[in-house]
Amino acid sequence: ELLKNTEVTLNTLKLRIDLSPAADQTFTVEDAVETIGFGRFHILLFVIMGSSNIVEAMEIMLLAVVSPEIRCEWRLDDWQVALVSTMVFLGFMVCGVLGGYVADRYGRWKVVCGGFIWSAYFSLLTSFAPSYGWFIFLRSMVGCGVAGVSQGFVLKTEFIPAKHRAFLLPLATIFWMTGSMLIIILGMLVVPTLGWRWMIRISVTPSVVLIFLFKFIPESARYNVSAGNVDAAVQTLQQIARMNRSSLPAGRLVEPAVTERGSWRILLNSSFRRTSILLWFVASFSYYGSVLSSSELLEKNLLCVTNPDREHQVKHRHEDGLCYCIPFAFDDYQTLLISCLGEIALVPLNIGLLNVFGRKMSLTVLQLMAAIFFMLVNICTTMFGFTVLLFLLRSLVSMNFNVVYIYTAEVYPTAARSLGMGFCTSFSRIGGMIAPFIAQVLMSRSVFLALSPFSVACLLCALGNFLLPIETRGRALLRKQIKT
Repeated sequence: ELLKNTEVTLNTLKLRIDLSPAADQTFTVEDAVETIGFGRFHILLFVIMGSSNIVEAMEIMLLAVVSPEIRCEWRLDDWQVALVSTMVFLGFMVCGVLGGYVADRYGRWKVVCGGFIWSAYFSLLTSFAPSYGWFIFLRSMVGCGVAGVSQGFVLKTEFIPAKHRAFLLPLATIFWMTGSMLIIILGMLVVPTLGWRWMIRISVTPSVVLIFLFKFIPESARYNVSAGNVDAAVQTLQQIARMNRSSLPAGRLVEPAVTERGSWRILLNSSFRRTSILLWFVASFSYYGSVLSSSELLEKNLLCVTNPDREHQVKHRHEDGLCYCIPFAFDDYQTLLISCLGEIALVPLNIGLLNVFGRKMSLTVLQLMAAIFFMLVNICTTMFGFTVLLFLLRSLVSMNFNVVYIYTAEVYPTAARSLGMGFCTSFSRIGGMIAPFIAQVLMSRSVFLALSPFSVACLLCALGNFLLPIETRGRALLRKQIKT
């Protein structure tokens, strides 16, 4: 009888264990993100964090719009105008690495929010610059703040399910294009009447608005887990699940803390070295080369136009000296606006390339096409023809930069994702620092010689993409480095 009762008791205990498996089930942040799926939280995230691209684009594109005005006001030579862009990218480069390290150590949210405040403050101060020296110093401080804002891409990526990343992240180009168009429209409406200083003051408004909206975005759950703050990660995931009218996986969140967060040693891995050096330099070099070249060609009327009007016959360089004051004509602003539209016109093609061919092949195709179109700008055609060429060139370099951002955010582990992104964006600014001296200084001597380096760089990078060891299409985001 005793043995029989013991057997019944054991069977009952076994049954209870079998009936409550959730107590022993565990899940990771990756499991939770995929289970919750896409919903209202991601729409909010997409709009607010995407709007940060508006601010970033306005601050960077402002350089192209304001160049003719400061050249005229302070009688600047070509190299002095180019130095303005270079100092902005220098500030971005220095603070990008620091911001990435801080974001991996202390959180993404703090860095992005701080970047908003910093860039808005110094951008406003730029409008009161009494001299050229103060102007370039304050713009370098703006570049430092924009480096912090760019960490928002990491924060956004870490919340998006894998199957939606190739669709949503390219769509963020809409916000960058919006920022570019806003600053050009401001230049068109404000500069001729109130001047460039009021244009900068008005352009700060989106930053101020976003500072207050940013409180609706939580800290990255992936960061909290890597920092050992599991409870905060669970609260964030529960909040997202409620907003999406979904639920977390059964069980409890279990992931070991990552002790090597923000480690520089991860960046020395051979796979990541290629990502840092190969892709980002060319992406920045070609993108800002196309932007500044478009502005310079239009301002100095260097295009080989077969049917030029009177405004496009005024030249910057004359035998008896330089003409410093050649403001943008209304048609020039229109051309810049249309070229900006190129940033989203081929987004469906970008999404298709990413989903069908993956990241590496997409990069190769886009860079080869960009190399061809850089050289096509040298041909003689109508103003409409140049507008089409600049439109397509801007589309290609923008899509390339977009794929590079996505690939980098996917290839680095959580333990060093912000540091990796910060290092890559900072390293890319070397390309951004060199581009103005080619697009704005060498361009006055020879359009062909100025555009050739951009074309050659794209061609070499397209061939170098075959050395990239990792294809990230459909792959889950890594928590830590895989030993190679």
